[in-house]
Amino acid sequence: MADVSDPKITEAYLDVRSDKSDTNWLLLDYENDRSDKLVLTQTGTGSLADLRHALDDSKASYGYARVTYSNDKESRREKFILVVWIGSGCKVMRKAKISVHAANVKEVLRVYSIEVAARERDDLKEDPIIVRLRKAGGASYDGV
Repeated sequence: MADVSDPKITEAYLDVRSDKSDTNWLLLDYENDRSDKLVLTQTGTGSLADLRHALDDSKASYGYARVTYSNDKESRREKFILVVWIGSGCKVMRKAKISVHAANVKEVLRVYSIEVAARERDDLKEDPIIVRLRKAGGASYDGV
């Protein structure tokens, strides 16, 4: 089991979800290579690209982000995504624990529209994620 008990994780999660906050993403990393304790390592106010750049190829991490998009001139939607990152240089034993640990992370980062399993930074390009969010959002009048 992953230890997600750090109160800073919950605080950052609520901050990302808050309409009153500019914070729109957070990143959780393992405390060290041998630990199953997750800690909040970064938050940001930029785009999904900023979260992409914060990822480390040698680590497994969990991200949570608010993605804003519009369907037309009059509408704007905000949806949340959960990112499960496994970098190309992540150690084998860490990779083996990810599915179990992701379940623990989902107990804290509870509300999201889609989960993005990312193995390379291109998996977090904004346009394909917005297409997935539109599909997950129900009615679409754009033919998507």
